[in-house]
Amino acid sequence: MSQTDSVTVQRAQAAESRTVSAARDAINGKVKGIRALLPFLGPAFIASIAYVDPGNFATNIQSGASFGYKMLWVIVLANLMAMLLQNMSAKLGIATGRSLPEVCRDHMPKWMTYGMWVVSELAAMATDLAEFLGATLALNLLAGIPMLYATIIVGIVTYLILMLEKFGFRPLEKFIAAFAVLIGLCYLVETVISKPNLSLIAYHSVTPWLGNKESIILAVGVIGATVMPHAIYLHSSLTQNRIVPRNDMEKIKIQKFSTKEIMIAMTLAGFVNLAMMYMAASVFNTTGNSHIADLTTAYHTLTPLLGSAAASVFLISLLASGVSSSVVGTMAGQVIMQGFVGFTIPLWIRRLVTMLPTFIIVAMGVDPTRTLVISQVVLSIVLPCPIIALIYFTQKKELMGVLTNKRITTILSTIFAIVILGLNCWLIVQTFFG
Repeated sequence: MSQTDSVTVQRAQAAESRTVSAARDAINGKVKGIRALLPFLGPAFIASIAYVDPGNFATNIQSGASFGYKMLWVIVLANLMAMLLQNMSAKLGIATGRSLPEVCRDHMPKWMTYGMWVVSELAAMATDLAEFLGATLALNLLAGIPMLYATIIVGIVTYLILMLEKFGFRPLEKFIAAFAVLIGLCYLVETVISKPNLSLIAYHSVTPWLGNKESIILAVGVIGATVMPHAIYLHSSLTQNRIVPRNDMEKIKIQKFSTKEIMIAMTLAGFVNLAMMYMAASVFNTTGNSHIADLTTAYHTLTPLLGSAAASVFLISLLASGVSSSVVGTMAGQVIMQGFVGFTIPLWIRRLVTMLPTFIIVAMGVDPTRTLVISQVVLSIVLPCPIIALIYFTQKKELMGVLTNKRITTILSTIFAIVILGLNCWLIVQTFFG
């Protein structure tokens, strides 16, 4: 390590130490209000990026273009699911000092652990495929860079961002949080430009509706794109050693701060998802462009309808989403492998391997948006595995101690799992038996 790197690492460690010290002051009641919450901001914002990845762009825009405002309620439902599940995941890390994959390895039979690892790795691959494709497509449309070269650039950029991890948890948290805020600002601009119908947004956000087979497939895709398996695994890892509780009282206080952070981060992610869909409903569905079925067409259609500025903002948000969520996806992949089977591979190898499916898709000329939607359906089918494991472990008193789930939490999370399983079963039946 060079002298410059050594100094940088020392500064990062000092900043991390200051964060932990500030968190201790908040836990002990020496600091109040927003200043008390600041040291705890980070893990939920990293996890929330998974909820606004390019897969969300694909499913939300198709849903809004095809069915207008009618499917907004799916996003609201999915976001409520996400808040509860991410809170449970964060709580598991705080209570046990272990990630969800590690807890599975500790308490499940080996055959089951390896089975969950394989399924989870498939989910991680589907996630990386969506994220890489989205960022590659955005770079291609924004800068005119050929898709294959854009894939290489995205891979290099995400690898460099991941290198921030060696400087402690704080630099990477700040970087990812900045991306989350950027995506939110982009869709705030899109909301102003697209002028959606606010009364229809309010009505359809709380009124369930399901139409034909296509709407069900998109609903499952929206849930798969919103409630992410790898984010559930990752969040427990992000909280397990960040601010280590020294007693039960500290566990309770840290969990309360974590819950507040999750509500802030997931509300931002929920707004972005709603904005994606109601922008598509306002711009495409109501103007006779309900045929919009891919991101490229959406971009080219936005230009004459709303102007080049709106189209460029759309691509900037897609690029920020793809790059940041690809970083988070790689982090989750490491947590999944290390947790379930106890070993890791060098970061550059994982980054290279996860790029290969995208290279193949691009080289074959497969429709990127259709691939994105299919990847989200795959994620929704895999999703019950981490949810069921999370529900099972967080209700065990001997494991969770003072942070054991309340009965209502277990009931609600079980209902969410049943809803997801029901939608998935319907999708499988319709897909294979018509």
